[in-house]
Amino acid sequence: MLQCKVETVTPLTEFVYRVKLRCQTPVEFAAGQYLQLCITERDKRPFSIASVPGDNVIELHIGASTRDGKAMEVIHFLQVNRDIQVELPLGDAQLRQPLARPIILVIGGTGFSYARSIVGELLKQPLSQPVYLYWGGRDRRSLYLAPLAQQWAQQTPHFHFIPVLENPPSGWQGKQGKVHEAVLEDFVSLDSYDVYVAGPFEMAGVVRAAFARQGLHPDHLYGDAYAFI
Repeated sequence: MLQCKVETVTPLTEFVYRVKLRCQTPVEFAAGQYLQLCITERDKRPFSIASVPGDNVIELHIGASTRDGKAMEVIHFLQVNRDIQVELPLGDAQLRQPLARPIILVIGGTGFSYARSIVGELLKQPLSQPVYLYWGGRDRRSLYLAPLAQQWAQQTPHFHFIPVLENPPSGWQGKQGKVHEAVLEDFVSLDSYDVYVAGPFEMAGVVRAAFARQGLHPDHLYGDAYAFI
């Protein structure tokens, strides 16, 4: 259990908040791990760590709206409590290094926090393998940090960002539909890739089944959801 101070709670969109925490002692974690935010002794909420290992501040991306009372409880808790407790590091879906195969990141919604940590760690040095980031959402607002992902793609050889919208606006030139379907369209076989997944449990389950049929080895699939489904 670690003591942390809430530095900021900032809305990125109507539905997503960026939270920054500073812990009282140095924190060690691997890119792609998560923490549990301790609301009470029995109420602990898991969130992917968006920060890169070595950062002094822990960043979280929390999806919440007035229509989701349970999620808004977390935001209210962080807004009124400056001193909080967290448990970390947790999870076994962290980035595997050195890279043995090209990487495909399959992300839904605020699962981008997971991708941000992994990509940030990868970009500390030139990429030794291609990296493909597929980020899916209902509409453009769901891809709340798309400019950051686009910047990675523009500035980094071998890094590719593929946004996927279920309800695209008129004139949308990108992929349309479910994010995992976009991956299946682009890769005839997945047997030579490592795949990292972050998003709703339902999405993770669909990815596991569909990608296995497309040749992905189960030992090359990573996601915290798979410890629970």
